[in-house]
Amino acid sequence: MKHFFRTSTLVLATILLTVSCSKDDNEADMTGESYNTTFKITDAPIDYANVEGVFVTITDVKVDGNSLEGFTTTTVDLAALVNGQTATLGNLDLAARSYSNIELILDFESDANGASPGCYVAMANGAKDQITAMTNRISVTDSFEVFASNVNEVIIDFDLRKTIKEEQGTMGSDFEFVSMSELSAGIRTVNEETTGRITGTANDAQNTSDRIVVYAYEAGTFNAETETAGQGESNITFKNAITSSVVSSLNGSYNLSFLEEGNYELVFASYNQDGDVFYFNTLLEAESTTGVNLGSISVTSALQISANVTITGTK
Repeated sequence: MKHFFRTSTLVLATILLTVSCSKDDNEADMTGESYNTTFKITDAPIDYANVEGVFVTITDVKVDGNSLEGFTTTTVDLAALVNGQTATLGNLDLAARSYSNIELILDFESDANGASPGCYVAMANGAKDQITAMTNRISVTDSFEVFASNVNEVIIDFDLRKTIKEEQGTMGSDFEFVSMSELSAGIRTVNEETTGRITGTANDAQNTSDRIVVYAYEAGTFNAETETAGQGESNITFKNAITSSVVSSLNGSYNLSFLEEGNYELVFASYNQDGDVFYFNTLLEAESTTGVNLGSISVTSALQISANVTITGTK
């Protein structure tokens, strides 16, 4: 009889211990450890000589429906945030995993100081050309990772070249956001922890162009015929480039920032200026002077690769 009770007690204790451990595990899964994540915004350049700035007023940034902590309505000049420059938006404690639900809420009518408009292109002559879209809620289709680390900085790359267009056939400048699907696709997100950059100079001794733009593509994906023809409702050229940089007219430098780990090819394009607009002219032949294979540059995190080139002609 005593043996029976000892056995029963042991079985019951085992069951209770199993249930308790299971409950603790479930509670741990539900609570989960979170990591402070900073959100920053950056941009790639726009192809208009008469544009001094592109201002957007952001009233909220949500990740999985949760607003960033410490965020207040902010008006940002995206055109100033190029070549790796960023502006901090706010923070949020997030579990370590992949996220694909980020939403930007814009105010088209008023900026952070209450002045009108809220989103606009600042022209060289001092005029403000308001820009709007079908809705002020932009759902970003790209995804990003949060790591079990004390340092998580998510970069929101609001690529103006892919997200702003100028309406044709008007007497003056009339800029607008592209279609909503193109707008969402024109914004990428990446954890800076997994990114590197490619910098360098492009020596154009033959003076082939009024402006040179260098585009970074995933290695092997560039199709000259498709990318230079313009794609989609808004006729976006070089649509599938990951990012781009204007080659400085002063010292020939360029900076391709926040590139996720992987292999990239660089494409150099010539633009001619006609009035206030730079128009694509032709692709350029470029030769590396630092021994880098321009068709397959391996980028790893926290690494800056130097890729100086000489422009040898046009294609």
